[in-house]
Amino acid sequence: MKTDKNKVIKVTVWVLSLCLSAVIMFFFSDTVITLAAEVALESAKAYLPEKGLSLNSQPATQTTAAPPPVTESTTVAPSVTEKEVTTTKKAVQTAAELKFNRTDEDIQQLIKEAEKTSEKDKKDGKISEYTYKNDGVTDKYGLVRVKNVNSKTDINIKKLLGTEAELTVSKNEPSVLIFHTHTTETYEILDRDFYAVGHKTRTDDSGKNMVRVGEEIVKEIERAGYKVIHDREIHDSTYNTAYSHSRKSVEAYLKKHPSVRVVLDIHRDAIQRSDGTKIKPTATVEGKKAAQIMIISGCQEEGGPIEGFPDWKKNLVFAVELQNTLETLFPGITRPLYFSPRKYNMDLTPCSLLVEIGSDASTLDEAVYTGRCLGKAVSQILEKYEE
Repeated sequence: MKTDKNKVIKVTVWVLSLCLSAVIMFFFSDTVITLAAEVALESAKAYLPEKGLSLNSQPATQTTAAPPPVTESTTVAPSVTEKEVTTTKKAVQTAAELKFNRTDEDIQQLIKEAEKTSEKDKKDGKISEYTYKNDGVTDKYGLVRVKNVNSKTDINIKKLLGTEAELTVSKNEPSVLIFHTHTTETYEILDRDFYAVGHKTRTDDSGKNMVRVGEEIVKEIERAGYKVIHDREIHDSTYNTAYSHSRKSVEAYLKKHPSVRVVLDIHRDAIQRSDGTKIKPTATVEGKKAAQIMIISGCQEEGGPIEGFPDWKKNLVFAVELQNTLETLFPGITRPLYFSPRKYNMDLTPCSLLVEIGSDASTLDEAVYTGRCLGKAVSQILEKYEE
C-alpha cells in the first residue's frame, strides 16, 4: 500500500513538472523555454523510479508496443546563458557599428558644422560628378584598364596578371607602409554641385587631410590581422621638396622594418576644366558614393627622363593586381591605371605605388569610404602572399 502511495506521489510530481514546463513555454521567450523545460524534465526524472516507470517506457506487464516518444521530451535545444545572450547582442551591435558603408561620427559632425554656415558660401564655380571608365585607355584586359603614356614601352596586361608580385607576408611583422607625400591635401565636406574659393584645399588638421583617409586604410588591413605602419608626418610644408622629404621618412621606416614590402603613397587629385568646373570622380559602391581611385605606376625607358628605376616592372605587376582586385570587389571604383615615365619614390620597394583617391571636389566622406575599400583590397592581396 505504501509502495503504491509513493508511486502516486512520484507520478503526480512528474505530471506537475510537465505542466509547469508547458505554462512557462506559453508565456516566455525561446531562451527561457529551453532552460525551464530542462529543469522540469530533470526534476521529474529525479523522482521517478529507476525501473518500471519512466518517460519513454511502459509497465512491464504491457504487451503492446509503446507509442513513439513525444518530440518535446526527447529533443531539447541547447541551453543559452544570460551571459551568452548579452555577448551575442554586443556582437550584433558591433557588426552594425562596423557597417562597411557607414559615415563615421567625426565626419557626421563636420558635415553638421559645415551646414550651419553653408548658406553664406559664395558659389565660385561648379562641381561636376563624373565616373571614369575607358577615358584615354590604351590597353585593356578583363577588369584592368591602363592609360599608357610612355612613348617606347608597351605592356601585356594578360601576362602581367599571370605574374606573381615580389611579395611575401607574415602577420608577425609589419608588411605595409602607408604615407602621404602631400599630407595636407584635403576635400570638400558637403556634397554639393558648387565650390567656394574660401574653402581650404589644404590643411594641417589630420582629421580632414590625407591622414584621415590613411587611417581608414590602416584599420581595414589591421582588421584582417596584418601589421601596418602609418606615417602621419606632414611632408609638404614646403611643397617643392615634398618628395625628397617623404623619401627620407620612407627610407628610415624600411631600414627599421625590412619586412615592409607594400608601400602606398596616398594622395588626392585636382581636376579642373578650362571653364573653372571642378571634376569629382565618383563611383557608387554598395549604394554609397565613393571617390574613384587612380593608381599610378612609373617606368624607366631607355634614353628617357627617368633614371634609377630598373625594377619598375615589379611595381607594375603589383599595380595591375591591385586594380584587378579592386574592380573584382568594388566594380567601377577605379579610374584607368596611369602608367607613365615617373618614379616619385616607387623605386624603394617592388610593391610601391602612388594612389590618388578622388579629387579636391570629392567629399571627405567619399574619400574615407574609398580608403576602406582600398584597405580591403590590399588585405585580400596580402592573404594570397602570406607565408
